[in-house]
Amino acid sequence: MNVSISSTSEKPIYQQLFEQISAQILKGELESGYCLPPIRQAALELRVSVITVKKAWEELERSGLINTVTGKGCFVAEFSSDETLRLRNEMILKQMESDTSYYKSFGLTLDEVIGLLKKIY
Repeated sequence: MNVSISSTSEKPIYQQLFEQISAQILKGELESGYCLPPIRQAALELRVSVITVKKAWEELERSGLINTVTGKGCFVAEFSSDETLRLRNEMILKQMESDTSYYKSFGLTLDEVIGLLKKIY
């Protein structure tokens, strides 16, 4: 598990953790059965609060990406390739919905947004 926390990001730290770990899971970098570090250990290593890590782990579990086994730890769930694709697309669409609201607040059209994305992609 490789995570990088930005203290200058507008995103809360728990969300940064959730997004980075979920991306690693859905890209296959963290394979099914991989045991995430215990919450206290992760908090210590990342230099964040236990509550922050707990919230990220809970969000990963709520999304179906990990399973918690009491007394054993949190493990990456097993997915078929179809499930992986579905989960990835759901997460991307959720982010795109949020981004769309932001773009609309500037009065941008879809074509303008696509044009801007082409410049950076």
